[in-house]
Formats: sequence, structure tokens, C-alpha cells
Amino acid sequence: QVQLVESGGGLVRPGGSLTLSCEASGTAVSFYMMGWYRWTPGTQRELVANIADDGNIYYRDYAKGRFTISRDSAKGTLNLQMNSLKPEDTAVYFCGARSSGGPTYWGQGTQVTVSS
Repeated sequence: QVQLVESGGGLVRPGGSLTLSCEASGTAVSFYMMGWYRWTPGTQRELVANIADDGNIYYRDYAKGRFTISRDSAKGTLNLQMNSLKPEDTAVYFCGARSSGGPTYWGQGTQVTVSS
């Protein structure tokens, strides 16, 4: 019913920047919460940042001061501007979204690789 599609991943050098985007399509849904998660093999998927429809934002400690999350609620889009990237930021980044009291939807993930 709902599809979330991430884009913007790729290969960057340490200190570089990337902007990730997530677009919702299919069933029209107004999401209460949208967020970015990341995963590497052998680890649990973890929250990087999220943003509620009222503008309330959370960042994981390693993202503070480097990453900026934003959304356009009317369009159902979500962005993550990532600056000063480090090799440890290398991961598959996932878009997640849910309505108030509803199920969570996930995108397919986009690979971010930070390497010289």
C-alpha cells in the first residue's frame, strides 16, 4: 500500500557530504513520525534521527552537529543532510515512517560508503 524509496547514497571521501532523500508513494498517508535508521552486517538497525509532524527532532549523539533532518509533510518526503562524514558512518541507511498509532513502513535502504 505504501512505498518508501530512499535515494542519494553513494561513495564519498571522509569529510565529504551527502544528502539522502526518501519519497513516499502509493497509498496516501499522513505520517506522524519519519526517521532515518542505519545498519551494518552483524548489528541491529539503529535510529540516526527522526522528526515528528510537529517539528520535534531527535538526533543520535554521533549525528549531532553533522546531520540535519528535514521533512515536507504535505509531500511525504524526508531528507537527511550529512556533513563531515566519517568512515564509521558507512552503512545502509533506511527511511522509516509511521502514522500515529499505525504500522511502521520501511524503505529498501541506500548504501552510504565513506572511504578514501
